[in-house]
Amino acid sequence: MRLDFTGRTVVVTGGANGIGLATARAFVSAGAPVWIFDLPGERPLEAAASIGARGAAADVTDRASLEAAFSETGAPDVLVANAGIGERAALEETSESLWNRTIAVNLGGVFHAVQIAAALMKPRRRGAIVITASTNSYDGEAEFLAYNASKAGLLGILHTAANELGPYQIRVNAVCPGFIRTRLSEDAFADAGFIKPYFQHTPLGRGGTPEEVAATILFLASDLASYVTGAELLVDGGQMAAKFGTWSERTAEFTADRWRLR
Repeated sequence: MRLDFTGRTVVVTGGANGIGLATARAFVSAGAPVWIFDLPGERPLEAAASIGARGAAADVTDRASLEAAFSETGAPDVLVANAGIGERAALEETSESLWNRTIAVNLGGVFHAVQIAAALMKPRRRGAIVITASTNSYDGEAEFLAYNASKAGLLGILHTAANELGPYQIRVNAVCPGFIRTRLSEDAFADAGFIKPYFQHTPLGRGGTPEEVAATILFLASDLASYVTGAELLVDGGQMAAKFGTWSERTAEFTADRWRLR
């Protein structure tokens, strides 16, 4: 079934690459007028033009910058609050600047985007907001203290916003991606010594693609999910359902970046 977003304005923060760009492209294919918001250095106007969308330079940590971008779009029908960063550091090596920067982008940026979009959506009594959270919203992956804390905090925004905006018929949901192949994870995907044991604990035996996350975001933003709000949808190949590992070399082999049964 093809989802139809014809005439529905969509804003994607952090939309110039990775999951954000795949999501923007999918909405364009579904007929939506799409806006990509991203930092000037990410060239959002060029990224947008490459897929038939429009772009605006915006820093989600800068309220004035974000409000200026929304002033160009008008009231969106859909907001995908996707902008985020992640940097590895052990607990005792997590600097105050890393902590502050991560919280400002991942948590503060979603707060600003959701608050601004909600104010524009409420008079129209409709809208859909999808937040990009993470499997790290639930677990304590080592050396990602700031990232984990920020992604866990997004669930608080999700639940509160869904509660308060529900009477205005604005739905708020989240996707929680697992290990997805993007430019930030490309080196890890190239390291068989890392991904072989990692995917051993993922029932589908592989990593995900930005397009698979984008498809889930479109579903949550669509009328097919008209009675879904306050939900967190895992897009992780079953990773969070597994505890002791799914795959064994007794019955399977690891080839071409994934586990396969013999």
